[in-house]
Formats: sequence, structure tokens, C-alpha cells
Amino acid sequence: MSAGLRVGWYVHHHGHGHLHRALAVAGVLAADGVEVTVLGSRPAEPHPSVASWVELPRDDGGEPRAVTANGTLHWAPRHHEGLRARMHAISAWIAATRPDVVVCDVSQEVALLCRLHGVPVVAVVQPGDRSDAPHLTGLRAADVLVACWPAAAGMLVSGLPPEVAARVVTVGGLSRFPVASGAAPVPRGGGVLVLGGSGGDAWTPEQLDLLRRDAGRPVRELGGAAGWDPDPATALAAAAVVVVHAGQNALAEVAAARVPAVVVPAERPHHEQHATARALAAGDWPVRVLPTLAHDDWPGLLDEVAALDGRRWSAWCDGDAAARFADVVRTVGNRR
Repeated sequence: MSAGLRVGWYVHHHGHGHLHRALAVAGVLAADGVEVTVLGSRPAEPHPSVASWVELPRDDGGEPRAVTANGTLHWAPRHHEGLRARMHAISAWIAATRPDVVVCDVSQEVALLCRLHGVPVVAVVQPGDRSDAPHLTGLRAADVLVACWPAAAGMLVSGLPPEVAARVVTVGGLSRFPVASGAAPVPRGGGVLVLGGSGGDAWTPEQLDLLRRDAGRPVRELGGAAGWDPDPATALAAAAVVVVHAGQNALAEVAAARVPAVVVPAERPHHEQHATARALAAGDWPVRVLPTLAHDDWPGLLDEVAALDGRRWSAWCDGDAAARFADVVRTVGNRR
């Protein structure tokens, strides 16, 4: 039985992708009678699939000191009132709500705190090298690790011991938008959409200026320096080619739209986006991967990418990732 399950979902504040992922899965869970509470630094954003929202105090103000606890944790600044209040708020919610499971996307410290309260944890694992002590400590404590990429892309996370890697469940690219349908490729005679992110871009303004100058096609920007757009679905559907960083949620939304892409990995901790970019370059995906947003023949490259069959994205994002993720949450939440 899933009705009546109480699920907590910790959402990291960097970018919007963690929240989009949470809300997509919460929609599936809520339809099954599961009560989802979002916990995070963001102000409450009412949503029909979220039963309640716990806004946590920030723990990054002032002058944080000794933040790693001698290399054991990623972020636990000594004598920090924000951290103390944040962890107290999570503990108080656990005591009052008695959740059946908490999803951590992402914080090793929150995963450990929940598990120390006896609460099972489903942890989102991201691509890249996660061999550092804080990651291994938190991921070892989780019941299941969910990876939001397809099994066909390979194991995008490295550095996990075999017994931890065995608990990774790949659910596929998870998009908040439904996948584009149709038996034939979508005509791609239009312009270029540059899709930036609220977590930082993979290119400089100067590189973007050169793309605009040399593309030979109309270039439209969304996100990043152009300003956040909460709903890029229409622009994605109209594009011939998308230029995008290698973040998981941005790629999932491009894949859901079945638009071929030029992918430029951004610098992120643990080489996260470079691990994803390598998998894209090695597979049969409708992309071309560039190390930077620079090319000697933009018209030729964009023509080449526009001719790729966007339907090949179907193996990356088939529209069922949120349901698979929800199945994992229900399974762990029902264990006793």
C-alpha cells in the first residue's frame, strides 16, 4: 500500500533542476495518495502535488569556518547558527511527521542526519567522481541511489565501491515536460536556441557573441545571462538545434523535446558535466559535444546537428523516469 506514506524530499538550492525533479516525482506520488513534504532553502512555492513545505534556515552566511569536519563532510561549519537552526528544523520535522522515507537531492549531511534518526534514505547520485570521503560516507548510508540517466549511457558516476555501486538504480533522463510524440522526425529548418541555466553557463559572453555573428541562423537565448525562463518548452519545440550545457535536467528537457543538440560541459565540482559529456560523445545520441563554445565553421556544424534524428533521444528520456523514481521511493518507504 502506498496511500498514506509520508515522504520528505530535500531539495538543494543551487539551480532549479533539483526542484524540478522533486516536483515531477511528487506528481506521481501524490496521485497514489502519498504525502510529500519538500524541505529546502527556497521560499515555499505552493504546488498541488506537495502537501507541505519546510523552508530551512541558510547555513552559508557570515564567515563559515572549518566546514569539512577534517574532511569527513562537505559542509558543516563550526559554531554556525544557521547550520544549527537548519539541522534542528529537519530533526523537528522528522520528530513531528515520522516520515517513511526521505529523498536527498542532494546533501550527504542531510542524508546522514535522516538515517541517524532511523529514517530510510533514497539518495540522488550525480555523475562524476564521487570517491571523496563525504560522498562515500553519505552514499553508503543510503538505502538506494537513484541516477537520472539511462542505463544505456553507462555508469556515469565513478569512485564508488562495488557494494555501493550495486545500489544504483538508473531511471533515465527525468524531464518535467512530456516527451514529444510522432513517428517522423520533427522538421528542423529553424533557428538555434541557447539554453543556459540558473546554476551558471558553460560559455562566456564573448563566445556567445561569436556564435550569434557566425551561426548563419537566428539565435535565441533562454536562461543564464539572458534571464531565467520557467517554461522553455515552447522555445525548445521550435528550435532546429539547442546549444546546452551538460546538466542533467537541461539535457532531459532537450531530450524530451527530441531536439538535436550541441553540448558544452560546464565546470562543476567532481567533473560532473564532463562525465556526462563523455558518455554523450561515446554513444549514439543526436548530439555533438564541444569542449568550449567555439568552432571554426558554425554554419556547417549547425547544419550537421540539425540533420540528426532527434528521435534517438528516446533512449535517454522516454517519459517514464518520474514513475520509475516514484516506484523506488514507494518500495523503500514500505519497508519495515
